Amino acid sequence: IEIYSLHVDCKVTSRFAHTVITSRIVNRANESREATFEVELPKTAFITNFSMSIDGEVYPGIIKKKAAAQNEYDSAVSQGQSAGLVKITDRKLEQFHVSVSIAAASKVTFELTYEELLRRQLGKYELLIKVRPKQLVKHFQIDVHIFEPQGIRFLETDSTFMTNELTEALTKEQNETKAHILFKPTLDQQKKNSELDETLLNGDFVVRYDVKREATAGDIQIVNGYFVHYFAPQEMPVFPKNVIFVIDRSGSMTGRKIEQTRDALLKILQDLRQEDHFSFITFNHKVVEWKSSLLPATEENVASAAALVQTLTAGGGTDISGALLAAVGVLDKAEGLPEHSVSMIILLTDGQPTSGERNVEVIQENIQKAINGNYALFCLGFGFDVSYKFLEKMALSNGGIARRIYENADAALQLQGFYQEVATPILMQIEMQYPENAIEGLTKNNFKLFFEGSEIIVSGKISNELDLLPVEIKAQSHTSNLTLKEEANVKEKEQVFQNQRYIFGNFIERLWAYLTIQQLLEKAISAQEEDQKALEAQALDLSLQYSFVTPLTSMVVTKPQQQEELANKPTEAG
Repeated sequence: IEIYSLHVDCKVTSRFAHTVITSRIVNRANESREATFEVELPKTAFITNFSMSIDGEVYPGIIKKKAAAQNEYDSAVSQGQSAGLVKITDRKLEQFHVSVSIAAASKVTFELTYEELLRRQLGKYELLIKVRPKQLVKHFQIDVHIFEPQGIRFLETDSTFMTNELTEALTKEQNETKAHILFKPTLDQQKKNSELDETLLNGDFVVRYDVKREATAGDIQIVNGYFVHYFAPQEMPVFPKNVIFVIDRSGSMTGRKIEQTRDALLKILQDLRQEDHFSFITFNHKVVEWKSSLLPATEENVASAAALVQTLTAGGGTDISGALLAAVGVLDKAEGLPEHSVSMIILLTDGQPTSGERNVEVIQENIQKAINGNYALFCLGFGFDVSYKFLEKMALSNGGIARRIYENADAALQLQGFYQEVATPILMQIEMQYPENAIEGLTKNNFKLFFEGSEIIVSGKISNELDLLPVEIKAQSHTSNLTLKEEANVKEKEQVFQNQRYIFGNFIERLWAYLTIQQLLEKAISAQEEDQKALEAQALDLSLQYSFVTPLTSMVVTKPQQQEELANKPTEAG
């Protein structure tokens, strides 16, 4: 079985990435063989299309409501379930895997399309392409086109498998608003050495970039009556933070986990700003407060905290509820904190609650009551024994986010990276306002916190014949209350994307649908049951209308001989 051609074609238009992967395979044996198509794609992406064509006959993947697809699949597979086509493979990726039997001398072409909105983190966007053909490929190429009307501020490529020979196969062209990256290694360049037919191509191919930002009130782009508004203010004074680290030291944290936690906390302590206040709570079945109040992050206090971190050992049960309530208590009675400051609790745990209150619903309710919207709660789940659903719901109900920390060699770096994302809050209570009577289907437009290096994205449909789209942003910075205003000329903005070969269809409309589905699903996590059903129904309608494989839909892949398989979107919560 020979993969004679593998093309990755990616178009990024104003942060929205549309990737098509095409693999052409021939069976050179004189009997039928299995041809396999295996692609790793970012978890944040939605698959939108898949097809196989075997000797000219096309077998498309059809996206359906999950339950309906499952029933159809069950009836097609009477002799027990097969494992489905998509599974999570690591921190950032999930894998799509399909194989089909093809006759001697036959050819098959696989084509997979997925889309995602690139999120700005720590000042850059990252496009991740996983490269793992497992054999030498005669025609191999990665083709990335980027079009950013705001202008490209910097662009870099990075790869985990580059050699000097392979670097020669990489070309970059760039002007003010466009970039083209082509990676096209010959068979010889792909080889590990000249004797063996082993490929060097195994790992990540990454493109990172950022855009130029002029306007204070962000940048608005419009195509076919849909708009997207990007807002990422720069060089603003940073809010002092009051942060409590709530660290699990129960028995299951023993060994490498507690070591990695210690390493990460020591680095994080160094990153605290002088005007920040902080404290630690460690817990197993007992909850231990390092100090009864928050301390300013002076050199002396940081050194004393570092000494405590060095002595962290693990053993005992897990009282998550007691530890979080203690953290809220410390913040509630804190005195002498800077007047304009941001208070947050960062929980790191690797297990289920086994001591104190164990009912997760009761814990969620009690924590939400106690926090009462005053502080942001971030929940980090270490490994796979945590109830991620529980952590995610708790974080989202209290103005924070949840992350899974993968038990790899880089776990300490994952923890530090997360802290860096939330280390510099520069705006609070951000309201993005648009003319009410002229916009439909507006995505989330109120945000509690904005961290430097990230980006706020709002999208919607301009309902009537507007010539000018006025926007107003209200927010609190550390030093003042801000009001920023901007007017976008609809006709002029529409012109920007005319005649661009970088455009794929109504990309802002698809971006709007992608963002809306993500936000509906996120909202459903912390909603009451009836609301949850309504939010999911809305997300399902959009997933079907725009053909996205989301956690609510499935793609039914039909093979020759009427065999069927299912592609479902896995979620971090399982």
